[in-house]
Amino acid sequence: QQRDKLKQYQKRINANLDRERALARQLLKEGKKEKAMLLLKKKRYQEQLLDKTENQISNLERMVQDIEFTQIEMKVIEGLKIGNECLNKMHQVMSIEEVERIIGETQDAVEYQRQIDEILAGSLTEEDEDAILEELNAITQEQIELPEVPSEPLPEKIPGTLPL
Repeated sequence: QQRDKLKQYQKRINANLDRERALARQLLKEGKKEKAMLLLKKKRYQEQLLDKTENQISNLERMVQDIEFTQIEMKVIEGLKIGNECLNKMHQVMSIEEVERIIGETQDAVEYQRQIDEILAGSLTEEDEDAILEELNAITQEQIELPEVPSEPLPEKIPGTLPL
């Protein structure tokens, strides 16, 4: 709001400067040099005010940017704080001992499954393996039954067709 008020103030001063410059020219034409000098001094003073106003606007804009950035930083810090709290709660739930116990149980289960796999894989004897290979050979050597071929000779001409 303050920035907007300062910009409005700048517009008013710029309008006054233009009017006073025109008035100073007219006074010079009329031969009123001292009044023209006074108006030019007043104009110079207003130009200095205009520069100060420009600096104030710049400071206000910089301050607004700093405030916005600080708000963003606060949100980041708040997010980090919440994340840290969640991590601490998770660490309370899962201690190192608990994780080590779970990993140990998992390794035991994997070892147990490996033993079961070995037992199942080793349950076939050499005789069973030979029988499986013989059955496979028998299946591959079986002849596939094809349909019978007709024994009648083919007709030389098909009635109703044109010769080629």
